[in-house]
Amino acid sequence: MHAYRSHTCAALRESDAGTAVRLSGWVHRVRDHGGLLFIDLRDHYGITQIVADPDSPAFATAERLRSEWVVRVDGEVRHRPAETVNANLPTGAIEVFAASIDVLSEAQELPLPVFGELEYPEETRLKYRFLDLRRDRLHRNIVLRSQIIASIRRRMTDAGFMEFQTPILTASSPEGARDFLVPSRLHPGKFYALPQAPQQFKQLIMVAGFDRYFQIAPCFRDEDARADRSPGEFYQLDIEMSFVEQEDVFQAVEPIMRGLFEEFGAGRHVPDATFPRIPYAEAMLKYGSDKPDLRIPLEIVDLTEEFTDESVTFNAFKNVIAKGGVVRGIPAPGAASQPRSFFDKLNDWARKDMGAAGLGYVVLEDEEGALAGKGPIAKFIPAPVLARMAHKAGLKGGDALFFSCDQADRAAALAGQARVRIGRELGLQEEGTFRFCWVVDFPMFEWDEDNKKVEFSHNPFSMPQGGMEALLTQDPLTIKAYQYDIVCNGIELSSGAIRNHLPEIMYKAFEIAGYGPEVVEGKFGGMLNAFKYGAPPHGGIAPGVDRIVMLLAGEENIREVTLFPMNQRAQDLMMDAPAEVGAKQLRDVHIRVVKPEGN
Repeated sequence: MHAYRSHTCAALRESDAGTAVRLSGWVHRVRDHGGLLFIDLRDHYGITQIVADPDSPAFATAERLRSEWVVRVDGEVRHRPAETVNANLPTGAIEVFAASIDVLSEAQELPLPVFGELEYPEETRLKYRFLDLRRDRLHRNIVLRSQIIASIRRRMTDAGFMEFQTPILTASSPEGARDFLVPSRLHPGKFYALPQAPQQFKQLIMVAGFDRYFQIAPCFRDEDARADRSPGEFYQLDIEMSFVEQEDVFQAVEPIMRGLFEEFGAGRHVPDATFPRIPYAEAMLKYGSDKPDLRIPLEIVDLTEEFTDESVTFNAFKNVIAKGGVVRGIPAPGAASQPRSFFDKLNDWARKDMGAAGLGYVVLEDEEGALAGKGPIAKFIPAPVLARMAHKAGLKGGDALFFSCDQADRAAALAGQARVRIGRELGLQEEGTFRFCWVVDFPMFEWDEDNKKVEFSHNPFSMPQGGMEALLTQDPLTIKAYQYDIVCNGIELSSGAIRNHLPEIMYKAFEIAGYGPEVVEGKFGGMLNAFKYGAPPHGGIAPGVDRIVMLLAGEENIREVTLFPMNQRAQDLMMDAPAEVGAKQLRDVHIRVVKPEGN
């Protein structure tokens, strides 16, 4: 028999009754039933119940066992008594009567119990992550992550893509986030950077003549943590394709995403045969976000024109509109039946959480065949105008209409958040589905108010719609790019683009953003030089693996699907990183530490 086990702790069934077996694992918990000891033995695969009675030679050892001790058990498989069968456990119809128990490793008093799913502070969970990972929910999430990545690789290979690995040590480039820098020992005063993404390398792979590339790629960005992104590092499904247009990328990616989410959706499904394509401007108007959650069947409408009507006397909105502001309407079907507290809470949320002046509203009622409004601002809106608003928003008596009034970007942000909040509180959010969409036609450039200049709004390597002619003849802020995001249930999984593969267009695009030829050549010289030797039209995308797993696992924080995440301050509490290093190591890489004052 094997030194440690003949079976795993999930393998035994009723058909194994009478068999001598050997199991190894962790003591999940011990229960004393009047001198009869029941031990739940756990390994990676599952749990088996071990029984020891006072007549067993294993009993003396069993009495000593504590949670998370590692033990080896020899014994015989028996049927459980009918009244003790656990239908929720794959091994619930059997138990192992222990003949001997050997302690392979003892555990100290636990700072974090493994049995049960009680919440513990982040600091404790991350410092003792190896214990946290033994807990059932987190353990299952990490197994799910492995299965999802394996499925991605199979699906990509079956679709004709080849996996290549790109360098981890590379040059720094201005891609929007801070780089992690690595000092060079052989080249004093010079630094490598860890890649924010394999962007330039995957484009160079296309220039090198490979047609369809993918990689489960590690990416490194020195930025603050968010619920949907770990600080420091994350993984993405990096994809690039040659001789493609935007639609070709969509056609390649959609089956991968649909199949993946159907395979691991646990009963949830992907209802759309083709993911909707939503222009960026339309997304911002209808949903107040470029990451629309399409499970909520509400669409925001523009009511600026209605509030400029001379018969409307609500000056609070009129004054904002006169300064270039807009009014967005958020429909709330059936909300007229809600108590006053429903409306008051939304108004308080808008003021306190969103920093807005408030969230005005009108409750719509049918009165003698006509539509009437009730609420704090209803008296300022004559019936004919109110009817136009209701028609535009698709509302009727018994519904309500909320208003967001501000400058366009702030009005959209409030309306978008309100749309989601109202939809959920009214029970309108579709459950059990994954609603995907593509957001397309992003602006190529945006205005940087802080620096008073035009800047890239998305990926600087994207092809502008209209090519060189657009760059030469259009207002930069009106130029759209072949850039796109894939969104699922209100979470952006990825950005992508058809790339700018022509050097002259790249020089001009960067010139508009305030970067001269010397900057382009200095930062992107390798890729730019390659483009001068024949580059195919190409494009790609890079869905975030962590976010995909987070959605499929039903988690709200990416930490719950990551093996060894850092905390919110980018610290690895388990390994004590970042940490100081010795003077010799610093001398080897020609570094002198100068700490900020006060540290």
